Amino acid sequence: MSDPTNVLAPEHRRLRIGGTWRDAASGATFAVEDPATGRTVAEVADADVVDGLAALDAASRAMAGWAATPPRKRSELLTATYRALTARSEEVARLITLEMGKPLAEARAEVAYGAEFFRWFAEEAVRVEGRYRTAPAGGYRILTVPKPVGPCVFVTPWNFPLAMGARKIAPALAAGCTTITKPAAQTPLTMLLLARIMEEVGVPPGVVNVVTTRRSGPVVSALLADSRTRKLSFTGSTEVGRVLLRQAADNVLRTSMELGGNAALIVCADADLDVAIDGALVAKMRNIGESCIAANRIYVEEPVREEFTARFAERMGALSVGHGLDDGVDVGALIDEAAVTTIDELVADAVGRGARVLVGGGRPDGPGHFYPPTVLVDVPDDARMLQTEIFGPVAPIISFTSDDEVLAKANDTEHGLVGYVFTRDLQRALRFAEGLDTGMVGINRGLISDPSAPFGGVKQSGIGKEGSHEGILEYLDLTYAAIDLP
Repeated sequence: MSDPTNVLAPEHRRLRIGGTWRDAASGATFAVEDPATGRTVAEVADADVVDGLAALDAASRAMAGWAATPPRKRSELLTATYRALTARSEEVARLITLEMGKPLAEARAEVAYGAEFFRWFAEEAVRVEGRYRTAPAGGYRILTVPKPVGPCVFVTPWNFPLAMGARKIAPALAAGCTTITKPAAQTPLTMLLLARIMEEVGVPPGVVNVVTTRRSGPVVSALLADSRTRKLSFTGSTEVGRVLLRQAADNVLRTSMELGGNAALIVCADADLDVAIDGALVAKMRNIGESCIAANRIYVEEPVREEFTARFAERMGALSVGHGLDDGVDVGALIDEAAVTTIDELVADAVGRGARVLVGGGRPDGPGHFYPPTVLVDVPDDARMLQTEIFGPVAPIISFTSDDEVLAKANDTEHGLVGYVFTRDLQRALRFAEGLDTGMVGINRGLISDPSAPFGGVKQSGIGKEGSHEGILEYLDLTYAAIDLP
């Protein structure tokens, strides 16, 4: 197979700061590995605090000019980014697969999804509106004017290395903000390629900065402690989110957090089982299950439990496992050895508590970080996998007998990102949609992500929304002027 890293020249595997590509101040680098083989595919610059603050210097210098750039010009640059990503979809997708592990078909879908954020927010850039109205008591006018919040710091995860950055960078640029992105150490290459593409389409120097590092804590802490930073957006675990929120409090930063999930997928006895099985497979196995919105717990009403379980297990068992760049592969490698170990421990814990493995179970021999699609039944309520994100291709199936019972179980978690419901009864579907303590609900579908829809959770699954019109509001402050006019 050809080497996808060839699309990113060595000079573009460095830090992107203020319109230049530069080495880390220390000269240090770190390795990026192919999770399917363990082979080092590239060395990238390993930034420290000095580099992070240099990126903030660049973002601060560029802020006034970018905020003053006409919205139509900002829109055109975002549209150009969308078109460039679409035209270069194959090379971007191959790079995603190489550093993250997902099958190439899913990487292509991520490129399409990530590119769409640039198109959506290109359209939103020219629709930012204030208001002018008469005060209710008369005598003066009320004018409200939206303004960009200022330089933004983004901390993005490894599971969607293009899309998670795109859905932060696109609305920030549309609103007139400059950005510093710290991608995950496992998958920095895709974000560097995005920065290169945005440079090529003409985004001004200092507007999009990328700082790669394997020591995130000191770099991000220094950025949040600097008063020039005005916004933090983070996608990742709830545990890390809590730490970042505490740090952001010192400068009272605007924050957006898309944190962990523990999604319940509910299959009612009156569901169309063909639809439910297709939807459950997507909700569980999209991105190899390494997704915050993956179905973590599958609840099936007792009258259809046996049929659903047999058919779902058959579909899971038929999925092919291998290197994501190989033809016909459905399930690629997990991100690293720690991920495989964690999943293996969760399965062993469930089995030790009485669960039975119908399909898969147990890590395979050989190189790479692989785990087979796995289905478990008779999973007890105290199994660890029902209390935490599995983040992999493992599906526990639990039966239920009443709506009240399954709602109580579905909501018995600190998380509240998404839930899924399969039923042909409209009233029942709406009761579940209102009863689930989640920010999003999928009804008779296992794929809910859409740049035109507000993505985000409640409880300890996050703060704020990404996508839709609400997404650009996260990057705007509102100034109110009282104008004397008798």
